[in-house]
Amino acid sequence: MEENNLQCSSVVDGNFEEVPREMAIQFKPPLYRQRYQFVKNLVDQHEPKKVADLGCGDTSLLRLLKVNPCIELLVGVDINEDKLRWRGDSLAPFLGDFLKPRDLNLTITLYHGSVVERDSRLLGFDLITCIELIEHLDSGDLARFPEVVFGYLSPSMIVISTPNSEFNPLFPSVTLRDSDHKFEWTRMEFQTWALYVANRYDYSVEFTGVGEPPAGAENVGYCTQIGIFRKNGGKATESCLSEQHDQHVYKAVFTTSYPSLQQERFFKLVLVNEVSQQVESLRVSHLPRRKEQAGEQGDKPKDIGGSKAPVPCFGPVFTEVEKAKIENSPTPFCVGDKFFVPLQRLLAYPKLNRLCANEEMMRSVIADSIPLSSDGSAVVADLRNYFDEQFEF
Repeated sequence: MEENNLQCSSVVDGNFEEVPREMAIQFKPPLYRQRYQFVKNLVDQHEPKKVADLGCGDTSLLRLLKVNPCIELLVGVDINEDKLRWRGDSLAPFLGDFLKPRDLNLTITLYHGSVVERDSRLLGFDLITCIELIEHLDSGDLARFPEVVFGYLSPSMIVISTPNSEFNPLFPSVTLRDSDHKFEWTRMEFQTWALYVANRYDYSVEFTGVGEPPAGAENVGYCTQIGIFRKNGGKATESCLSEQHDQHVYKAVFTTSYPSLQQERFFKLVLVNEVSQQVESLRVSHLPRRKEQAGEQGDKPKDIGGSKAPVPCFGPVFTEVEKAKIENSPTPFCVGDKFFVPLQRLLAYPKLNRLCANEEMMRSVIADSIPLSSDGSAVVADLRNYFDEQFEF
């Protein structure tokens, strides 16, 4: 964090009216990024499957979280429908997401609605975040907020961040950090409210924050104070969830689904591509050895790798255990001008082994896309092709 003599157009986040000051505090990274990174680190640690961001605004946090492989459902709720529609497309999958599908399904949905309304589609979530939200609620909504989020939705974990007003004197001419803020709490005020809510709805809570104060002002605490609430006893039981009646008060304004290996068509595309690449890698790596053996043997099947067929010199780097597994698997061989790679050999490679549980599964998926031997135990490829002739293998 630095202090500079300058005119600053931001109190902390770069989105407020121009405020003159003698000493402006600049956070590195910016404070909003520190808040989002805090949530991302929490997601990395606890690996929730269902995450909702209440008051998601421009969806910046959702865009950061959607890359987490553990998340299968990501929801944003905000009162500003136009902003949700404008930013929705930024959450859609890109070309790269189709070329390299996720392991697990991911659905992202944006809802227009108030965080103090009950919608049953947000029941059963692992994590709900409320980043710089509660200070925008008037007294009536603030009173209803715990009833909805803690009492009705009752997720396993809730993260709430809000400004620490004790830090505000370090920002000259600042009373509230945003004209829409209805209040800003001291650490004692926030902790008193949080402990009361946690006790009432059977949660535990711990306090931390982001935005370190400058040297000499450590007593004011973090610029942003954060409460991490955890449901005592873990997740809500199925019986509790089943007692809730369907209440769909939010308006869905955007939804998208990402390609994943759980979807048959994408799984097949990935598996066929990986098998083809591995077969081609083995074929090319064995062409020089095949040329040395030409004329020495007839057209009977020839083991072209010996007891330890070489692992291709390009591609992934294998551990010693992985190398041993590959070397101990059935070896590719030639019959005439055909090159055979046993499926068991392919399954010895880590990436293919992760994709396929067994030989039967691999065979059933690739059979109509890749040539197989008559007994279906090996992939068959031409030993030489046009490009080999051009480059004189």
